[in-house]
Formats: sequence, structure tokens, C-alpha cells
Amino acid sequence: MDTVKKILKTIDSISEHSGRVGKWCALLLVLVGSYDTIARHFFNAPTVWGYDMMCMLGGTMYLLGASYDFLHEAHTRVDLVYNILQPRYKALLNVISTLLFFFPLTGVMLYYGITWSIRAIQLKEVMFTSFWYPPAFPYRAIFAIGLLFLVLQGISKFVKDLYFVVKGEHLD
Repeated sequence: MDTVKKILKTIDSISEHSGRVGKWCALLLVLVGSYDTIARHFFNAPTVWGYDMMCMLGGTMYLLGASYDFLHEAHTRVDLVYNILQPRYKALLNVISTLLFFFPLTGVMLYYGITWSIRAIQLKEVMFTSFWYPPAFPYRAIFAIGLLFLVLQGISKFVKDLYFVVKGEHLD
């Protein structure tokens, strides 16, 4: 059981660090957006890279923050029934919904994220939304990595909830 606890703590630590990196992307997103806006409106010198950078930084922030949000249960949840349940029934509902919804959805997303990333390398794909044409691989790779972290955090949460349902005590 100590090995399982170490693995779960490692996964939680990865999610924590991933969220910290995602937070810095928020700052960069504001700086790039501000720079691009000031350059465009005050100096009539729009950037060719501003829009793409803001899209990539926003996506990076979102994807790296997903596992962090899941770790801290900061994600959106329909609480109509969930809030009135006892802790053990909450954990049971988490186990069932994870098996029915979370793993199938994130599994498909991870599969296509990895496929998308590999394809970007093979084709030397570039982003074509502007005249900057940045390489697509770094963003595609971050997309796949963020999804991998989310799946790992889902596994960690699933194991903890399942343990609580079966044993009636937390696995911490």
C-alpha cells in the first residue's frame, strides 16, 4: 500500500507543478495581449505573432491547469444531488461517473492529442492563422501532455475514491 500512496502523491505533485506553470501562462497571456493592443492602437504597429501567442498561451494555461483543478476539485460540477450526499456516497458517485464519463472521454482525447502531436512532427505542421506560421508541434505536445496529466490525476482520484468506498477511510 505504501507504493500506491507514493505513486498517488507523485501524481498529485505533478498536477500541483503543472498548475503552477499554467499560472505563469496567465501572466504571459496578459503581457502579450497588452503589448499587442498597445502596439496596434497607439503605434499603428500590430504584431504578426500576438494573436497566435495568445491562443497558444491560453490553451496551455487551460490544459496545464486542468489536472491542478481536478486535484483541488475546482472544476465545474452539478451540485444539485452531490452536495446532499454522505461522503461515502459522494465517493461512490465519483467512482461511477469516472468509469462512465471521465475515463472514456479523456482516453479518447488523449489518444487523439498524442496522434495530433505525432502528426505535427511528421508533417512539420505550422499554425496558419497568421503570417507568422509558428511550428505547431510545441502547442500540440503541450495539449497531449496536459491531457496526460489530467488522466493521471483522474486515476489518482479514482483510486482514492474507490478505496474510500471499500474501506470507509481516506487513502492519505
